[in-house]
Amino acid sequence: MENEYYQTIDRQGFAEFKDRGSRFLAYAFPMSTPDDFKQQLQLLKKEHPKAVHHCFAYRLGLDGNQFRVSDDGEPSGSAGKPILGQIDSKELTDTGVIVVRYFGGTLLGVPGLINAYKSSASMALQMIPVIQKPIEIIYDVNFDYTTMNEVMMVVKQFNCTVIHQEMQLFCLLKIGIPKSRLEEVLYRFKELHTVTIQQSK
Repeated sequence: MENEYYQTIDRQGFAEFKDRGSRFLAYAFPMSTPDDFKQQLQLLKKEHPKAVHHCFAYRLGLDGNQFRVSDDGEPSGSAGKPILGQIDSKELTDTGVIVVRYFGGTLLGVPGLINAYKSSASMALQMIPVIQKPIEIIYDVNFDYTTMNEVMMVVKQFNCTVIHQEMQLFCLLKIGIPKSRLEEVLYRFKELHTVTIQQSK
């Protein structure tokens, strides 16, 4: 059976890991676009201007294809990939982790770095409960203003997410329908004669 839910986080988590004088400050947070991530990274760079590295990983979306890792000057593969590994081991998406490193004067070597980035990311993610959200399929609903109440009742009853709305004489609603309720919602909308609904492009 195809998944009807995905796992993510809905708040921030923080943890600190120390190894031979180096400090690794890990920040885990929910995100929905690469821009969300950039804002978070800029904030942390302002907050920690003296840190040597701001390494990170994030995964977005449901197909698993949208992700990025950065070693930010650490040896290749020693930071970003271990961080992403922790996001993936919890099967999370729409999640980012940034680890800020203050160098303590002793080189940790690649195995030491992998362990430090992996441990700090894991600790930050452990601070936050994992939540399940329904996978939604996006539809455009067009309807006459007079059927507004009936349309909104269906939207509320089936916990659809309103993404965008234009309310005039003829109304347009872009909604996310939980995959598990899709058939019921489409059926209910088809019963309303002035409503047309189609999958969003």
